[in-house]
Amino acid sequence: MNVKPDFSKNANLAETAPAFLSVWDMHAYYGESYIVQGISFNVHEGEILALLGRNGAGKTSTLRSIARIGSPLVTHGEIWLDHQPLHNMASHEAATAGLALVPEDRRIIPGLTVEENLQLAQIAPPVGWSFERLYELFPRLGERRKQEGVTLSGGEQQMLAIARALARDVKVLLLDEPYEGLAPVIVDEIEKTLIHIKEQGMTTIIVEQNAVRALELADRAVILDTGGIVFDGAASEVLGNAELRAEYLAI
Repeated sequence: MNVKPDFSKNANLAETAPAFLSVWDMHAYYGESYIVQGISFNVHEGEILALLGRNGAGKTSTLRSIARIGSPLVTHGEIWLDHQPLHNMASHEAATAGLALVPEDRRIIPGLTVEENLQLAQIAPPVGWSFERLYELFPRLGERRKQEGVTLSGGEQQMLAIARALARDVKVLLLDEPYEGLAPVIVDEIEKTLIHIKEQGMTTIIVEQNAVRALELADRAVILDTGGIVFDGAASEVLGNAELRAEYLAI
């Protein structure tokens, strides 16, 4: 279990935060609905964390809360990224600090080409990967750089959404259901990409209903149930525990 560092007023919080990304005692609401109920976990630099649970467990809400998206509303808790406090930041400030959320619906901008979607991501600093590097990572995007982004296939749109995130100077990539609606062969391609960027030092949190694929990819797993954490440990431990999978993941 995680041990919370000393967050008293006299503590040097930047020095006591024990991991690259730390979430401590975070609570969040959608209106009157109490969605995230005092969760705490760490993510270490360069690792892939699978954030799992049944529908309604609070996974997407947790990602949105970390990214400082306006809803759900975080009412209590602290979020630290690379010794920097995020919990009082607006979403654009958290993005500048190094968080990038790739939402389930991808949000490709209509009327813009692939390259224009990437250019828009780099209008303001800090700038991340170059177009050349992104097209090397996603050759299909290079081939379709002048094509309108919303006319791409579902898999290609997912590639564009990830590439657009990497076009910024990203420290932690937050992926919400990246395999949703994709054929297995495309999921294989996305996974190879995530492994490659992990090898480049990227830290990633993935929320995914295809729990087995996520667990096979991840280093560690956090399982949520009704807004609280019921497991925090090695992904391989979940894969090897049929009772845990059946109770909390229905697999």
